[in-house]
Amino acid sequence: MATDPRIDAYIERQMEFARPILTWLRARVHAACPEVEEGIKWGMPAFSHRSRPLAHMAGFQRHASFGFWYREQMATGREGEAMGQFGRIESLADLPGAAELEAQVREAMALIESGNLPKRESKPAKPEAAVPEALAEALARDPLAAEQFDAFPPGARREYCEWIAGAKQAATRDKRLADAIAWIREGKKRHWKYESC
Repeated sequence: MATDPRIDAYIERQMEFARPILTWLRARVHAACPEVEEGIKWGMPAFSHRSRPLAHMAGFQRHASFGFWYREQMATGREGEAMGQFGRIESLADLPGAAELEAQVREAMALIESGNLPKRESKPAKPEAAVPEALAEALARDPLAAEQFDAFPPGARREYCEWIAGAKQAATRDKRLADAIAWIREGKKRHWKYESC
């Protein structure tokens, strides 16, 4: 049974009532799926089977949660009460018995093994952002910035356009424009400061 020490640390940091719940849930997943892969995703313990997401759990101030990745196929009737599919778990009594939960884990595994996984609907691409007049004029005066701007993916161009267009005062727009042109010349996207976080 391979365990991730980050999940041990996560459970240890949780409220006292949540620790036995999370420990029990983890044990049920391992009992039903001995080859389960553990990890931390989105800041919470996550379980995978054959490198596909299987389930996740989390602890909060007054409750814990547990849910399967393919929640539409694994409905419990308590969806929407809290994150996951078992509502607000405040004690072990809020969960099904070990045999029932392990059967649900095996059902989730079988879904992954079947290969008949539901496809997420792809969202249509957003239209190209309208370049504000002030930004268009500044780019026209700076060929290097214009070349870099054109090389950005649509989302990066949109972020600059919305940032410039969102300025309410001329002084704010001019300051943003000066920053934008300097960053664009260096090939930096709008939120470049946060890209390595």
